[in-house]
Amino acid sequence: MTYQQAIRYLYQKLPLYSSIGIRAYKADLTNTLALCKFLGQPQEKIRSIHVAGTNGKGSTSHMLAAIFQEHGYKTGLYTSPHLKDFRERIRINGRMIRKRSVARFVETVNAVATQIGPSFFELTFVMALQYFAEEQVDIAIIETGLGGRLDSTNVIMPEVSVITNIGFDHMDILGKTLDRIAFEKAGIIKKKIPAVIGETTEVTRNVFLARARELDAPLFFAEDIYHLHRAQLAKKSLEVTLENCSDGNLRPFKLDLGGLYQQKNLRTVITATDVLKERYSLEENKIRAALRHVKRRTGLHGRWEVIRTRPLVVLDVAHNADGISQVIDQIRRTRYRALHMIFGMVRDKETDPVLALLPREATYYFTRAHIPRALPEQDLSRLAAVFGLQGETYQDVNQALRSALASAAPEDLIVVCGSVFVVGEVNRQVFDAVIQ
Repeated sequence: MTYQQAIRYLYQKLPLYSSIGIRAYKADLTNTLALCKFLGQPQEKIRSIHVAGTNGKGSTSHMLAAIFQEHGYKTGLYTSPHLKDFRERIRINGRMIRKRSVARFVETVNAVATQIGPSFFELTFVMALQYFAEEQVDIAIIETGLGGRLDSTNVIMPEVSVITNIGFDHMDILGKTLDRIAFEKAGIIKKKIPAVIGETTEVTRNVFLARARELDAPLFFAEDIYHLHRAQLAKKSLEVTLENCSDGNLRPFKLDLGGLYQQKNLRTVITATDVLKERYSLEENKIRAALRHVKRRTGLHGRWEVIRTRPLVVLDVAHNADGISQVIDQIRRTRYRALHMIFGMVRDKETDPVLALLPREATYYFTRAHIPRALPEQDLSRLAAVFGLQGETYQDVNQALRSALASAAPEDLIVVCGSVFVVGEVNRQVFDAVIQ
């Protein structure tokens, strides 16, 4: 089997959440466990860190991976979805899985997959486990796909479980209240395994406390351990100082990630590294060095990613109310003359809470990704008009980007957001041709 044949099999033969939504979701671990058994239990052959949360889990995973790489550990990283290349999902020390490894895995499991009918996510996650086991990684950072308790990734026994925050997303699967969503995310907490929680409300904190007591799991609330003392934002970087709540000690860090919201993810990451210092030799100077080069070390993109400065053009994968509110906060802290928003969503997201947050003064370029789940740009425009948001429609994000660039002054701000898939379809080659 060639790589292209394997990719066609994955996308055409398996239920794919990015294409068909909830119908691709399997609310149990049966298929994942069956695949792992067939392959000799690869999840038992690696050490891991498990990361869940409504927002920030991808950035948190990449930061942790960069830190372990900087210390010389052979580090696996599993995240989803990808922006451009399927192989972005599975990396070791920042390098994507080899094409021949993808082809070999699909060929190996073809018969059993035909028998049990796994989803795209189930099969590709087990591909990551098998690859990490074969390559004998020292540690693997595993990001959940959706939820936690019944997520395919929940077959691992991690060194630490990390939950970034709880917000409203995927309510059709996880529940319509914060306590129910928190219960699903808390499902990654394991017996006697430390758990780090990034942000809480009174409701969600009680859910985590109850789960930790039930499993005798040490629980660490990052917001109780570190105060966000200071944050200084630049166009392509962020300087953050954390204050230890117990002794007042200040810990300064500089990140190559531009989003102000990354300060909360950083606090979660640093709390996790404090917990892990008992098992790993993690040094302050190397942690700082790693965080200065997260994008270069791990390939993280799409988080307040500046791809041009005049006009300022930013890509951000924010796609739910909590994520969009963080982007809006970042916009308010950014200097510009006029705001241009290139915006697209998928049809199974709740649009009203997101559209209600968007600034009315912006010029909008409504677009869509080329996936079946995409909300048609004309429908999005009609929904947005109810909230006073006005703009033209475009069948492709790159058409929208060309139009925005043609209209924008050098002092303007252009933001592309609303869907991971819209951001992923920004064609850098076309964009480079436009700006030359």
